[in-house]
Amino acid sequence: MLVKKRYRARLSPNRKLFFQLGLVLTLLIIYIALEWKTMDRYVQEFNNVSFEEEEIIDIPLTQRIQEVKPPPPPPPAPEKIEIVADEEEIEETVLETTETDETEYVEAVEIENIEEIIEEEEMQKDIPFAIIEEPPIYPGCKGSKEEMKQCMQDKINAHVTKHFNIDLAQELGLTQGKKKVYVQFKIDKDGEIMDIRARGPHMRLEKEAIRVVELLPRMTPGKQRTRPVRVSYTLPITMIVLE
Repeated sequence: MLVKKRYRARLSPNRKLFFQLGLVLTLLIIYIALEWKTMDRYVQEFNNVSFEEEEIIDIPLTQRIQEVKPPPPPPPAPEKIEIVADEEEIEETVLETTETDETEYVEAVEIENIEEIIEEEEMQKDIPFAIIEEPPIYPGCKGSKEEMKQCMQDKINAHVTKHFNIDLAQELGLTQGKKKVYVQFKIDKDGEIMDIRARGPHMRLEKEAIRVVELLPRMTPGKQRTRPVRVSYTLPITMIVLE
């Protein structure tokens, strides 16, 4: 019987590969052997070393002693209260009755007329126009309080527009733009204009504003709690300066 040979079991086709692997493995072993490092060991002689016995120190145990505070002293004994017999006699006072009887005569006393004194409430000297209860009335204004307020403002503005010299701002050579003069005055208890003050960009404009406000007519005075009072008013006058 002939033995059959298989092609895959043959080693001759892989002979070169096995040779190369063996060569590489041999070179790797030689390289590791050459690079291997060893350490020399030296044993030192202890000829001059003396081994002395260790000194054992006995440390006694300590205990913390806490200070004992003495107890607080007892509270003082209460004072002895002696009861003394009341030997003094107390005289009782008898209150006489104030009730009258029909038989007693009562003298009539004439009562003089008592004048009732009404203390005048101190009012604020100057009441601002914005918070006055009853505003001053410009001649010709009618209606409710709010309508009379608005009517007065419109009348004053129309008065200023009519009498104020607008060309004065151009003559003074002021810079271009809007210029304002603020005028403050008061309407006294008789409705007269008083205490006029002005503040503006030029003195001549201030004088002109004061002159125009002085021309305002006499008004019906304002009232606070049904009493005539002095009312302060602020009037801004706006002008536009052209080139």
